[in-house]
Amino acid sequence: MSTAPTPRAESAQTPQSPEHSGRPAGVAYADRGSSHYDILAMIMCAVVILSGIGAAKGVFFGTIPGIGFDIITDGGFFLFPLAYIVGDIITELYGVRAARRAIIMGFVVNILAAICYQVIIALPPFPDDYGLAKQEAIEMALGPVWIVVLAGLVGFAAGQSVNSLIMSRMKRRAGERGLIGRLFSASGAGELVDTILFCTIAAAAIGITGVGDWAEYTVLGFVYKVAVQYAVIPITAAVIRFLKRVDPTYQAALAAAS
Repeated sequence: MSTAPTPRAESAQTPQSPEHSGRPAGVAYADRGSSHYDILAMIMCAVVILSGIGAAKGVFFGTIPGIGFDIITDGGFFLFPLAYIVGDIITELYGVRAARRAIIMGFVVNILAAICYQVIIALPPFPDDYGLAKQEAIEMALGPVWIVVLAGLVGFAAGQSVNSLIMSRMKRRAGERGLIGRLFSASGAGELVDTILFCTIAAAAIGITGVGDWAEYTVLGFVYKVAVQYAVIPITAAVIRFLKRVDPTYQAALAAAS
């Protein structure tokens, strides 16, 4: 006879009751086996794979007049903030261990994708002019992706770890309160670590060689990613609150923690 998953309630660091300490008696997390975790993890994996492909292309939007600042980024710039938004949702609902599991899943599928690209490149093409031209194009497009994947793995691992750690520790202190503050604090720190590592490793694959171009690429990437995450924090918070309400394991854990 099957049994329902047991909700988790992590005990707080202080034995005092919330009435005397002003802090929550426990921290609630939904069970990973509930219906939304697999969907969120799947979205994160898809975004990580697509970002790795897109980031192999350098993008130049022009130069800001007057200050000479080149607007340099990569083809995955519009996708990657979504991975952090999904990571915030997973951490808040399911905890840092569940977030770490989703990150590892993203690593595995991204490495598998990079291996598949190299196999596709190694396969013999049609010997006609069209086949050879397509082979050359595929080599140029997918050949450097493994470097971008490596950069993404290093940056995403470090950045998401910082992001999840801040989210979980702030939740331990505040319980259900302070969600907006957690999202603001974690997003900025995680994106800073991620952007510096990613841009440093991936720069050569994208075509960035000078220190000045690297600095412009890194600064713009960080500002853009944080700006996007901050702009959608009200939406992220609304999604988190909705999922908390509709997830019975979270509600059970919340009742047990109170």
